[in-house]
Amino acid sequence: MALDQIPLFAALKSKMNWHQDRQTLLAQNVANADTPNYKGRDLAPFRVDQAIKGGQVLPPIGIARTSAGHIQGNLMADARSNFGSKNGGGWEITPEGNGVVLEEQMMKVSSNAGEFQVASTLYTRSLGILKTAIRGRS
Repeated sequence: MALDQIPLFAALKSKMNWHQDRQTLLAQNVANADTPNYKGRDLAPFRVDQAIKGGQVLPPIGIARTSAGHIQGNLMADARSNFGSKNGGGWEITPEGNGVVLEEQMMKVSSNAGEFQVASTLYTRSLGILKTAIRGRS
């Protein structure tokens, strides 16, 4: 069985490829920071459910209330409402019409590099676990 047939590895590989493509776009934005009328580009956010082969959709995670004494609520809805929200203000467009702000692009580059590192570490450690499972105890 190829590693791409295992949903975890397929999703991690897709995520790392997405980060590589995003890094290319961000580097182009930085390179064209002084080009008149250049508009910065970015990729659409990565979605794990679209990366898994076969179009499998991951089920939502909810809170299980196992006792009447537990607090009732929906923490996932509250977390989703604030997660990923952006403050778009604060960045200016230069007089020549260039919409690339180096500070913003460098923050995106740094964030992208960190997220790529997390995905590659998870991929490497998952491979190690798989190798251990195949070899068995020796």
